[in-house]
Amino acid sequence: MVIDILENEIIEKYPNVLNTLLCDHTTQQNIFWATDNYAHLGKDYGFGLPILPTLITGENGNIIMPRVQKDKVLQQLRAKEMAEVFTPSWVCNKQINAVDNGWFGREDVFNKEIKTNNLAKNWEANKEKITFPEGKTWVHYVIDTRLEITCGEAPYITSRYDTTTGEFIAIENRIGMLDRKLRVVNENVEIAEKWFQATTVAYQNIYAFEWQGDSLLLAREAMLITFIENYIHKFGKEPSLAQIQHIAYIISWNVWQMDGLKGVIPNSCKDVIEETSDLFSSVQKTAKCQGCQKQKILLHNGIYCKIMNWNYIDTETGKKSIPVLFIDMFEK
Repeated sequence: MVIDILENEIIEKYPNVLNTLLCDHTTQQNIFWATDNYAHLGKDYGFGLPILPTLITGENGNIIMPRVQKDKVLQQLRAKEMAEVFTPSWVCNKQINAVDNGWFGREDVFNKEIKTNNLAKNWEANKEKITFPEGKTWVHYVIDTRLEITCGEAPYITSRYDTTTGEFIAIENRIGMLDRKLRVVNENVEIAEKWFQATTVAYQNIYAFEWQGDSLLLAREAMLITFIENYIHKFGKEPSLAQIQHIAYIISWNVWQMDGLKGVIPNSCKDVIEETSDLFSSVQKTAKCQGCQKQKILLHNGIYCKIMNWNYIDTETGKKSIPVLFIDMFEK
């Protein structure tokens, strides 16, 4: 099976969904390239320019592709410049298993790690329905919030394919954090409407951030296609366009573009020119970003990134969900 997600297919089958996947809610603009890898394609592909649907569809439909399909020279360049080294699925599985071992209080809940004949790491999925420890239910697992940092193509969230080999992974064998949430939803909910409600909550409790715009879009697309694949797997047909758009909207909030060391839009910190004057002269002074100088995440003058708190409820107005700054998660 082809692992690449084609923007042409998204724009043809699901009108306006690609626009949603390209949205940045902090800047109220599109996510931007944040890399010079595409600058040779023309003036619209520069580092700080937005990724527009017209730039990646039609004749340009094969411009953005998974890392495994990029040529080796570009892979090495991105590894050198941005430390872009993607993790094999078996490593993702081992690390996520460690988290789940603590959550469940036992090992081998979703799968058992094994070695094949050639000693390569692998896993065997647990085919029995997942059971939960005393005091916890499948609902608790679905609402447990998880975050993948510097997510790349989000292999820790959804393992549609191994990002290092390109090998497609069947739904029943997937190991990502979102994959596991969807598995327990699939196992415990039969009515389509309730399944969609539970799946919505699962997506609301998965977060990730990434610097580079192309990888960010690939991560968002993978999460959306994962929803469509699971719906088809469960009900034998595609979800409605309204449902797809709703999930895409959640993803556009929860998987965002950010400099993970600063909590701001990449390269948005700047020097500020301050001018003072008296009766005889004026003096210009350059003020550096204090956050960058002191390496203090709360002192940057860049654009701090917003995420959505889906679990917020205003007890006075009843309003649900509210945008918050990512840095609000840190103690001030």
